[in-house]
Amino acid sequence: MAKMRFKALEEVMNREPRPLVNGEKLTSEYYKTLVFDQPKMQKYLSREAYQAVVSAIEGGTSVDRKMADQVAQGMKAWALENGATHYTHWFHPLTDGTAEKHDAFIEYNGNGGVIEAFSGKMLAQQEPDASSFPSGGIRATFEARGYTAWDPSSPAFISETTLSIPTIFISYTGEALDYKTPLLRSIRAIDQAATAVARYFDKEVKSVQANLGWEQEYFLVDEALFMARPDLVLTGRTLMGHSSSKDQQLEDHYFSSIPTRVNRFMIDLEQEAYKLGVPVKTRHNEVAPNQFELAPIYEEMNLANDHNQVIMDLMQKIARRHKFRVLFHEKPFAGINGSGKHNNWSLQTDTGVNLYSPGKNPRANLQFLTFIINTIKAVHDYQDLLRASIYNASNQHRLGANEAPPSIISVFLGTEITQMLDLMETAVVDRKMTPDEKTELKLNIGRIPEIILDTTDRNRTSPFAFTGNRFEYRAVGSSANCASALIILNAVVASQLTLFRQEVDVLIEKGVRKDEAIFQVLKRLIIESKPIRFNGNGYSQEWVEEAARRGLTNVNNVPEALAAFMRPEYAKMLSELEILSERELHGRVEVEYEKFTKKVQIESRVLGDLAINHIVPVSVKYMTLLLKNVKYLKEVFSPQEYEELSAGRKQLIREISTHNSTIKALVYEMTEARKKANVIEDAVEKARAYDQTVLPFMEKIRYHIDKLELVVDNEMWPLPKYRELLFVR
Repeated sequence: MAKMRFKALEEVMNREPRPLVNGEKLTSEYYKTLVFDQPKMQKYLSREAYQAVVSAIEGGTSVDRKMADQVAQGMKAWALENGATHYTHWFHPLTDGTAEKHDAFIEYNGNGGVIEAFSGKMLAQQEPDASSFPSGGIRATFEARGYTAWDPSSPAFISETTLSIPTIFISYTGEALDYKTPLLRSIRAIDQAATAVARYFDKEVKSVQANLGWEQEYFLVDEALFMARPDLVLTGRTLMGHSSSKDQQLEDHYFSSIPTRVNRFMIDLEQEAYKLGVPVKTRHNEVAPNQFELAPIYEEMNLANDHNQVIMDLMQKIARRHKFRVLFHEKPFAGINGSGKHNNWSLQTDTGVNLYSPGKNPRANLQFLTFIINTIKAVHDYQDLLRASIYNASNQHRLGANEAPPSIISVFLGTEITQMLDLMETAVVDRKMTPDEKTELKLNIGRIPEIILDTTDRNRTSPFAFTGNRFEYRAVGSSANCASALIILNAVVASQLTLFRQEVDVLIEKGVRKDEAIFQVLKRLIIESKPIRFNGNGYSQEWVEEAARRGLTNVNNVPEALAAFMRPEYAKMLSELEILSERELHGRVEVEYEKFTKKVQIESRVLGDLAINHIVPVSVKYMTLLLKNVKYLKEVFSPQEYEELSAGRKQLIREISTHNSTIKALVYEMTEARKKANVIEDAVEKARAYDQTVLPFMEKIRYHIDKLELVVDNEMWPLPKYRELLFVR
């Protein structure tokens, strides 16, 4: 292993940089060249087929089989012209990635040869083997049939030589087995609920679109060093490794000059992303060494989520061209910043109004405050459900550490909006307002545009922060499918907006003027949700204590966080909004418990193997050299000189021996704890057992390995160290 480490380092040092990719065209000239978007549909489809697809995209109507056949023929013609030989239904199962099965565009022609064929039936629906995808008991292993169904709202695209058709994935009995299906349902729910409230202020509003702008953080590690670290290869994170003498202490990496080799990777990635219609906009160095960020222009939520999955796959492929490996794990290195995937979330009417942007008059700003306040109330009431949606085995390591938000859910608003809500709380009373009160309140509401947009600060410690015209959901992990968090966020806000509309309508029916009814309900929501608002330092112990006094929950382990999904009131809300049935919810929660258990299980096995088969033997070998050295000292020096010269070496031998013995004992105990946990059949109890009886051993074992790294001869140490992994060469 030590030879492998130094061979990997030698390969890194001697590597010739890949030539810079120079694009001869402007980005706008080749943007979406590999996407079957509406302009290409107009070219390759009949007018009737084109209108059928547009109606499906804009109105949610179905495309009948006759029109689907026409769409398939046009799509096939375009794909073949662009080098495609296969097609696939591309979907998001309940794993940490995407899935695809490629079929060639061929059928027998009746004369012993083949022809290129693709029908509406092939486009609209397929039956992939669903038996090996996680379902949480929705279908038995022997019930292999599942269905993928075309999602016209997300355009097909060509990846290498395959036409990829975005689809949903459902079971034989109709339950969702993916992320896209409930995401689409939640988008519909937030559309209906937000539209109903927006029509209080503008009767012309017919729909509300949910938008997403994701920020993808990631680490790059040299491929040779990556392959010399079995823990990185098998788990995506380092299970051991002492901190580098220099990492991010000087804060000199953030926004600094991008290393040339990394920049070449980024340019190559961006050019491929543009061909696939991913509007990547921003690239920069992040805080930790070898950590970077990529962010696009915001898009409609479903398309944006698909694009994030596309970009994650593309990043891994492009990285290999440049002899890198991408790490999406939320905490691949201990002691430095982890990686998140900040979800910038907003709502926009079909009339072009961002519902989270201040307006130019009191009425527009009352609408702005209405949506702000209802969102705060939703986060307050469903804080545990929101936490459950972002908590998993890898994000658990990140939350609350090195600039990641804590596991206490709170909302950051900034000084100006906080003051505005305080004003509304005191000015609006549950009675008929006087003309002076109305005038004062409307005047203050009307001032919002002058003070909000440019002065709203950003709070890096907040899980859910308002940032001028959107909310930034910072707690989402870098490896996650955005949909896992957005399904729940859309749902809870839709639920709250629906309740708000019902309450206001009741007051209006009782004769209260509309604006006054809105003010009355908003005041109550401001008061009830006040505990969730926090503009301070989320890392401080003072906040932990203050949050407890406010009645906010603080759950910092996956099994307990996931338990929130099982509360009857949450299940009822998701079912009533037709986002997840009780059966679907229970199924995917069981999947999450199983994923947590299996990830901890894999990590503990890898750590045990590395500790016993790599670390301990190397440290014993080094200890043997020290013992020989002590023996030789005795042969050469006088007894007095020997005692003086050998004292330090003897102490080091004892130290190494103690660490080795402790490591072996801890690995044995961890293995026994794992054996006991493995016989537990209940998924929830097994996850709790792994969390409480297996996971704690991993940090203890790591502590002793990291101590050995500091004293064992550098040339003998078998694994690349942090100082070697964290700096691009």
